[in-house]
Amino acid sequence: MSKRTHPRGTARPVRLLGDPVLRTECDPVRTFDASLERLVDDMFVTMYEEDGAGLAGNQIGVGLRIFVYDVEDDRGRRHVGHVVNPVLVAADGELVVESEGCLSVPGLRFDTPRYRHAVVEGVDVKGRPVRVEGTGYFARCLQHECGHLAGKVYIDVLSGDARREAMRAIRALRE
Repeated sequence: MSKRTHPRGTARPVRLLGDPVLRTECDPVRTFDASLERLVDDMFVTMYEEDGAGLAGNQIGVGLRIFVYDVEDDRGRRHVGHVVNPVLVAADGELVVESEGCLSVPGLRFDTPRYRHAVVEGVDVKGRPVRVEGTGYFARCLQHECGHLAGKVYIDVLSGDARREAMRAIRALRE
């Protein structure tokens, strides 16, 4: 994929697993102003600099319910946008186990179960209603980012051997 760019904004440091902000449920956005627009710009720049597919507010230390994304669906269509105060209203269809990673858990990827289809509803930076529907990798991204805003990371959806492997790998990184 070619290098993605965003015309304005400033990259912010990505918070890593172990930072309490990643385990704290985010608050709803209540003020829709220029600072929210700057936050979205900064989130896009950060996501692109880190070569991510999505980024939630708490991943840059902002405990607000907002995420950005730039990802392809299972038909190769690119989806770029943001959702403020998102609610995952549907995660259904076939449960697919595929490799997944996270900017807050760099260098590690684990086979993670996610539903093939997801729908998120919320608003944009102006407070206008938004409904985003995704399939394939895009659906995976929507579920992943909504999880962040609930204070979860993708390893939380793992179970059994996959979870034990993930926990061992994370412990090894910290040693």
